[in-house]
Amino acid sequence: MTTTSTTGRTTAVAARAAELSKIYGQGETRVVALDRVSVDFRQAEFTAIMGPSGSGKSTLMHCVAGLDSFSSGSVRIGETELGSLKDKQLTRLRRDKIGFIFQAFNLLPTLTALENITLPMDIAGRKPDKEWLDRVIGMVGLSDRLSHRPSQLSGGQQQRVAVARALASKPEIIFGDEPTGNLDSRSGAEVLGFLRNSVRELGQTVVMVTHDPVAAAYADRVVFLADGRIVDEIQDPTADSVLDLMKRFDAKGRTS
Repeated sequence: MTTTSTTGRTTAVAARAAELSKIYGQGETRVVALDRVSVDFRQAEFTAIMGPSGSGKSTLMHCVAGLDSFSSGSVRIGETELGSLKDKQLTRLRRDKIGFIFQAFNLLPTLTALENITLPMDIAGRKPDKEWLDRVIGMVGLSDRLSHRPSQLSGGQQQRVAVARALASKPEIIFGDEPTGNLDSRSGAEVLGFLRNSVRELGQTVVMVTHDPVAAAYADRVVFLADGRIVDEIQDPTADSVLDLMKRFDAKGRTS
């Protein structure tokens, strides 16, 4: 799949949602979480998804990442249509082609940092590419912490382990759900810097849900949702431009 960006460049697409809808309940309890959303996530690009609470931003990420089912429309990771996959195939795709970083670090307390990083590949019976693994570990600054268990690491260091784990298997795309939500501002900035560097230096594709304008400013673009629909997009965002957009939609919400 390819798409033409706003800069006129033709870029390969890592993931695509087309006319994607997610509906919960029926009748009076019916809630439309996603309303025919179409969006491309281009390779080697860092995209932030933002929107007010209940806008559908996490639902969109979970559906595109294969973590949740959708009611209608389609989702592709590369050339693979998720809707056509059986449970085992979907599990294999998530394991082999997708990296995840969550607000909770999701590290196993009995394993060392290195063992946590290589765990998904160990489960899959695959040996890591040592040169790539060393490069990822060096980028996130964990070379001197590999033998430490999570309890011996700070929150920022634990999230760096989670970032390295997501990168280690060379996934086609990484999804982050509020990955700096449990971190102080300094540790959060470090993690966001590593994610941005993974895009610029390693050619990784990153999609991140966040409510923080400062975090969103690390991305190449911001996609903004409201009421289950994409309502705006910013290229090369700054914290101020994101905040201005959020205020604009907040004002619309109060007057509607």
